Amino acid sequence: MNEKLYAIPVNDAFDAVCECPICRMYKTLEDDAIAYTMGPSYMEDDTRAQTDAKGFCTRHMEMIYANGNKLGIGLIMKTHLDKIIASTEGLSELGATKKGLFSKPNPEDASDLVKKLEEFNHSCFVCDRIHHFFERYIDTIFYLYTKDTTFAKKFQECRGFCLKHTQLLLTEAPKHLHGAEYEAWVTLVKNLFIENMKRMRDDVEWFTDKFDYRNQDAPWKNSKDAIPRGMTKIASILVEEP
Repeated sequence: MNEKLYAIPVNDAFDAVCECPICRMYKTLEDDAIAYTMGPSYMEDDTRAQTDAKGFCTRHMEMIYANGNKLGIGLIMKTHLDKIIASTEGLSELGATKKGLFSKPNPEDASDLVKKLEEFNHSCFVCDRIHHFFERYIDTIFYLYTKDTTFAKKFQECRGFCLKHTQLLLTEAPKHLHGAEYEAWVTLVKNLFIENMKRMRDDVEWFTDKFDYRNQDAPWKNSKDAIPRGMTKIASILVEEP
């Protein structure tokens, strides 16, 4: 089974103490993808052909810049700009004329130039590389849950998941589980979600209560890092505390 190949990184994510193991899996993949992009691979013809054609989204352009390899990003950027120019210079900039004042725009009526710009604006080499592995990690979660009792226990005892990845676990479940097994999964994921959202809410509430002078000498309990943990729960942002 291909899922066995990814068991180690999936188990590592669930072994870590965090508000969403899937966010941690994604962050590891993202860091690895940035390191790959800005490592020796950027001099390889097949990798450069992909970065030239796909470019980078805003987030990942910022991350590869922060990587510090200015020469690497300069070389990648130059050939990507060459690709953009070659792909757009000869295209028509005029689309179909609107038929009426209140007619809705039809994407099919857009000019060839607009369609090509749309492609560039919605493609990213790093995103695609992450997605390739991320899908397999999600498949592995379901595989391990049904085949490995140790992992199933880790899953059941974790701190739950963020909004986005709770939805993902529920929408992907019918591909892997059926009947009573599916129903039990949905109930478990929902319970993990509600219980841990309430725990998170209570931690954030106590964090804010600590700013009341009457509570200045009270213990922080589990709330000192409530804000970054809440960012993970709500917005899938994994903040590494110093």
